[in-house]
Amino acid sequence: MCSETTSLLLNLLGITMLLAILFRLSSTFTLIANTQRELRRAIYHLSEARRADASIDSVFEAPGIALVSRSVHSRAVTEHPINLDDVVRPVAAKQVA
Repeated sequence: MCSETTSLLLNLLGITMLLAILFRLSSTFTLIANTQRELRRAIYHLSEARRADASIDSVFEAPGIALVSRSVHSRAVTEHPINLDDVVRPVAAKQVA
């Protein structure tokens, strides 16, 4: 092979490698953008859920009723969806403790 052919092949190899790197970077940036979009969506839904919880809290402001706080994870682990005992309990029982 002559030196011009070798130089041309090396240049083509270099260009191919640069295109492969750019393609990989493009995939990475797409993944970052999708993750950012999903995080924004999750934060929005979390704020909506908190607003809904706040409106539910105002319903239970009657005397003698207190809410029992549970994490989202503990609700997912339970076998039954939600029992009435899980949601409210008398304030008198809370004051005794």
